[in-house]
Amino acid sequence: MTASTSPPSAEELAQLLLDAGAVRFGEFTLASGETSDVYIDVKKAWTRPDRLERLAAALAGRVGTEERLAGMELGAVPLVVAVALRTARPYVVLRKAAKDHGTRQRFEGEIPRGSRVLLIEDVTTTGGSTAESVAIVRAAGGTVDRTLVVVDRESGATERLAAVGVRLEPLLTMSTLRRSRS
Repeated sequence: MTASTSPPSAEELAQLLLDAGAVRFGEFTLASGETSDVYIDVKKAWTRPDRLERLAAALAGRVGTEERLAGMELGAVPLVVAVALRTARPYVVLRKAAKDHGTRQRFEGEIPRGSRVLLIEDVTTTGGSTAESVAIVRAAGGTVDRTLVVVDRESGATERLAAVGVRLEPLLTMSTLRRSRS
């Protein structure tokens, strides 16, 4: 796949993930504890610069007026950095757990009080880790009302995030990936 400045379509993104081996079919246990016949590992795609560039183009094309970007370690970090480079927005890396030394913060970077933050995720299933990311940003004084995700597995994340006032905006859904497989 060649680099381009225009955002790729959903079909192009689906093919990018399939070609990268980021979508596997079989029997898998997900982080949520659920079992699935599809495993999505966006990391397989973002480890190659040409693929990361296409993912960043798609995400950057959907960045609105938020002042900063944020993403949870590990899966979202390269995506957030690549989008920050395209959009010149500062970013924050969220930690799954606070460090047990130093400042013990749950994030690296700055979240000024009242700043509008756009969350970026690689994959959502039930929305649990995304809701945790929202809580971290809000506890630091930032506001969050949107999350961009590469793939939504369509397993409850949209509803769970809506319950905390956050709109989930996927680049791809599980349905699109299943259709693209054939």
